[in-house]
Amino acid sequence: MKILTVVGARPQFVKAAVLSRIIASRDGVEEILVHTGQHYDANMSDIFFKEMEIPKPKYNLDVNSLSHGAMTGRMLEKIEEVLTIEKPDLLLVYGDTNSTLAGALAAKKMHIKVAHVEAGLRSFNMQMPEEINRILTDRISDFLFCPTQAAIDNLKAEGFDNFENQYFLSGDVMQDAALFYKSKANLNSQVLNSIVTEPFVLCTIHRQENTDHPERLKAIVAALNEINESKKVVMTVHPRTKKIMENSGLQINFTCIDPVGYLDMILLLQKCDLVMTDSGGLQKEAYFFHKPCITLRDQTEWVELVENGYNSIVGVDRERIRTAFYHFTTTQILFNKELYGGGTAGTNIIDTLLTSMSK
Repeated sequence: MKILTVVGARPQFVKAAVLSRIIASRDGVEEILVHTGQHYDANMSDIFFKEMEIPKPKYNLDVNSLSHGAMTGRMLEKIEEVLTIEKPDLLLVYGDTNSTLAGALAAKKMHIKVAHVEAGLRSFNMQMPEEINRILTDRISDFLFCPTQAAIDNLKAEGFDNFENQYFLSGDVMQDAALFYKSKANLNSQVLNSIVTEPFVLCTIHRQENTDHPERLKAIVAALNEINESKKVVMTVHPRTKKIMENSGLQINFTCIDPVGYLDMILLLQKCDLVMTDSGGLQKEAYFFHKPCITLRDQTEWVELVENGYNSIVGVDRERIRTAFYHFTTTQILFNKELYGGGTAGTNIIDTLLTSMSK
């Protein structure tokens, strides 16, 4: 059996690392890794393959720095060429990026089965390109692996019981990765040596809903400056966000560092007091390491984090940000519920795929 895996962004590299190790342990299964090039910066791409200790991709499509339509179209064309050469039995995609949608579309049009890991998630905000990508990918995938019961419920509400797709509650492979790489991060990461010697808030901002709207970005920066007066704020800055902030002339009083590798991020998550982010993946990773999270968005796909008090959705409203910060820094949060499968998702997914494909 031959599996072709398409990845293009940091969280996908992490998820692919988990499943690639499991695939490699199974007799008669070959994996071909395709990197679309969506995140091309070395600190956000090449370093992950080195840290995750997985083989370099057989194909690097080098598609990046384009509009959504142009990027997705170019990826679709190039992935189709790879599928024609490799003739896999199954295409595997992760998450909600343009790479995910392009891979699923290319395979489906060639009548190749598609498996979508992290299926069923919904923010219910159609202004987000990620929401469009995940909805379309779910609809055309053959195997849908849902990390949470909420994701299962979303698919049921959308009528997936009436479709030919098969969906499964698998757990979340990001938790598998966090547990596996935690000790490795403690041994190998040196990120704390140069940037922080005191309690700190870890922050990331990269989504277009924030970076492409000057008033939202200005409000976020102002809130971070205010929080930094009472607790150090350390932001890992996506190259695109850094350029926008520089061009906007915003006054930055908190600490900004270049993008970090996965192991560095794991260590930062372990050592910080609080996470502030607009990332979907980092919201979960905060939970994995028992850190409360303030989400600088108007919605989240990870509703169970909010429902259980681990996450606060604040948008860019300074008063709501201030209130959430005060709550999480003065209240003991008990991380006593297991929400994402406990670290067995990767094995669940591969076992299910191999069983289903053999029928």
